[in-house]
Amino acid sequence: MSLAYIAQAADHDRIEWIGGHELQILLDGDQPAGQVTVVRSSLGAGSAAPLHVHRKEDEMFVVLKGHGTFWVGDARHEVGEGGAVFLPRDVPHAYRFDAPEVDLLTICTPSGMEGFFRGAGRRVTDPRPDGWEVTMEALAAAAVAGGQEILGPPPA
Repeated sequence: MSLAYIAQAADHDRIEWIGGHELQILLDGDQPAGQVTVVRSSLGAGSAAPLHVHRKEDEMFVVLKGHGTFWVGDARHEVGEGGAVFLPRDVPHAYRFDAPEVDLLTICTPSGMEGFFRGAGRRVTDPRPDGWEVTMEALAAAAVAGGQEILGPPPA
């Protein structure tokens, strides 16, 4: 049995995310037999993740375009274009982007993180309810369902 998976851009699940930005789920647990989730995010200045911790997966970020700040445990790191961040499970972390345009690749092993994005976000192909947005309540519920814990707002 081959675990190979090939997808074109039109095949990716597109999710509306915080601030009206968009995520594309390039690989999820259904394709590579639960081995990896890969998400590409188009974000903007002020995009931030709450301080949180993953209990089930390791996470890696590659900043393809833009720059921002990553908090890893008690340490603060400025990460520029081309920079990479690896976060093993059980390490509290958050990020905030300062650049007007950010292109971010997120890789999680094993897969499962896609459920968080789908749970808190909205497929762009579905009708958009008036006033819809990603709320802290939706993030918290999706996090709990996916084995994450939100510890607080993004650091200042």
